Amino acid sequence: MKRFILPNAPDHTGMIRLSGKDYHYLARVRRFKAGTVFEASLPDGEEILVQVRSAKDGCLVGVCVPFREKEPADPGALPPTGIFLPPILLFQALPKASKMDLIVRQAAEGGITEIVPFVSEYSVPKIEAGSQAEKLERWFRIVKEARQQSGSRIDTGIRAPCTLEGLINYWDILKSRYSRTAGILLHQAASPKGGGFHSCLTKSPELAALAIGPEGGFSPGDVAQFLSAGFKPLMLGTTILRTETAALYAAAAVRIILLESESWTLKIPE
Repeated sequence: MKRFILPNAPDHTGMIRLSGKDYHYLARVRRFKAGTVFEASLPDGEEILVQVRSAKDGCLVGVCVPFREKEPADPGALPPTGIFLPPILLFQALPKASKMDLIVRQAAEGGITEIVPFVSEYSVPKIEAGSQAEKLERWFRIVKEARQQSGSRIDTGIRAPCTLEGLINYWDILKSRYSRTAGILLHQAASPKGGGFHSCLTKSPELAALAIGPEGGFSPGDVAQFLSAGFKPLMLGTTILRTETAALYAAAAVRIILLESESWTLKIPE
């Protein structure tokens, strides 16, 4: 269900004040006026109702009250079975700008916890001083729009682009915080005998990360660094996917497997 996402929590009195693009969308596009009540979410996914008190002079003022549904349509990070769904991170090697925008949108709609862009050896875009703030602002806007469109309750985060070395260092920090992690490297040369997604996720990881290459895939040097960091190379079927398709495909596979982990069993070779 579509739901407006507030940029911040209300103040101690329960009031929220919205201006700029948020005011234009609610007051001009949706035509909300004093007395209108609409459903919204806080950045962390908590649902609330907002009653508009006034909408004039470029500022919409509303009062927020808790919102409860009889039967939640989407349990968010907790699947219907009550199983804890671990954070799913997307380590995305930077592709061309238009493709990265699409990847960010699809990841936010699909409930990815955090997107970490990085520069691999074959990445065409590079990290340029002074350009990161503009990229992040655009990506944050895309994430918000995608969450509002899809109704995702997961507050998808996105980090500033980093080098591959910086990414591996971040992964090492994450591994020190979680006792069970699953790092999956999507690679076109992965051996089919190495097992698949189910075998990689069978130990109920507390954190899962997907590493996706740019146009042209990962270089041998990139692969060596990921393998040294404990990532397992896997391939999706027998076809070579575009980077934007691979990110969506792999993220969906991991999320579905983790959500339905109670209903599948791994066959042990005799």
